[in-house]
Amino acid sequence: MSTPTSPKAFPWIKLIVLATFIAATVFLYLNFGDALNLTELAKKEGELRDWQQQAPLLVFGAAFLIYVTATGFSLPGATILTLIFGWYFGFGRGTVLVSFASTMGATIAFVISRFLLRDSIQNRFGDRLGKFNQALEKEGPFYLFSLRLIPVVPFFVINLVMGLTPIRTRTFWWISQIGMLPGTMAFVYAGASVPDLKTLDEKGLSGIISPQLIIAFVILGLLPITLKKIISKFKS
Repeated sequence: MSTPTSPKAFPWIKLIVLATFIAATVFLYLNFGDALNLTELAKKEGELRDWQQQAPLLVFGAAFLIYVTATGFSLPGATILTLIFGWYFGFGRGTVLVSFASTMGATIAFVISRFLLRDSIQNRFGDRLGKFNQALEKEGPFYLFSLRLIPVVPFFVINLVMGLTPIRTRTFWWISQIGMLPGTMAFVYAGASVPDLKTLDEKGLSGIISPQLIIAFVILGLLPITLKKIISKFKS
């Protein structure tokens, strides 16, 4: 007869996963952190266009994996990467790529956070978090939706914190997919309007701000308030 696995054995699995995650993050940052440097990419603009013409599907797939890796391991530079992909792929394909890749990466970070930290946090502070968990069960989806619409809190923080809550992975996925879409479209549009990477590198975000883009971000800021009022009236 096989003996049951001791519960004390499971923390070792988490430690191994945590160590692997940290090691992979450090490795990616140290070895590929400069690979997406905007100044260096601007120097290789012609080569990037040539690769895209020679192997469009391969380049699209590689870009997708790069974005998933960056967001899944919470590496810095997602905003710049969105602008670059907007310039590289255009508004339509860039939006599709960034929308699905960012959601997949965010969900990976969410699942890792939940696996590593949720049980210990809930066990230690379960009594204090009781009301918070109940509130999240009722308002959690809309709260997450609001955070996704307004990029005030860094997205990697949202991914990690939401992993500690009772929200379902499936719910986290589709709300993130929808909630991040307007902001994704705005940043991809901004990147697609850049004539070349040299301009983006020299002028930065200030060089691509347009009245249309300002209006888009104002609408993004008003959306959560408007939707909450509509939902409240609908419920009443």
